[in-house]
Amino acid sequence: MKANNSIIQLLLKGLSLSKSEIEITEPLFQKVFYEKGALLLRTNDIVNYQYYTLEGCLRSFYLDKYGKEHTLQFAIRDWWISDYTGFFSDSKAILNIEVIEDAILYRISKENKERLYSKIPKIESFFRKKLENAFAAFQKRILANISQTATERYLNFINTYPDIEKSVKNYHIASYLGITTESLSRIRKEISMS
Repeated sequence: MKANNSIIQLLLKGLSLSKSEIEITEPLFQKVFYEKGALLLRTNDIVNYQYYTLEGCLRSFYLDKYGKEHTLQFAIRDWWISDYTGFFSDSKAILNIEVIEDAILYRISKENKERLYSKIPKIESFFRKKLENAFAAFQKRILANISQTATERYLNFINTYPDIEKSVKNYHIASYLGITTESLSRIRKEISMS
């Protein structure tokens, strides 16, 4: 495969790789397809993979002891998703990952990531920077949840995930924001009237 046509250049966007580095990297990512409604991961599963979303929409969620879903993340085109607690600590999943729109994904196992890190150190740096950005985003989200109004959180949501409302159900968005679907409807109505 020509280096300039490689999926790796999309998966590792912004990282300059030689043709030989691409040839090492490409076989370690596996292309997979999932239909809407599929669960990639369930609580207590072994977490074997990290996923890159080429097409579609996924969400990770936590199911509490009362059966209530708490959406942690959405993954749309060019986003990565996994149960990172399980993936990085070799423990069982605490999250579920659901396909909410037919998806084409690329996945990589922890072992293959480690293999890449040792063979091509700049890939480790690439993923470290991705992880740092994700950690900062999660920290901002936690702070927003404890300091912002529901309307402010909703506005941040639609800024972070533009056009996602076409793909996800209202209760997914409400779950992500930590509000009821009724509150979400009220917020949308207030915004449309202002």
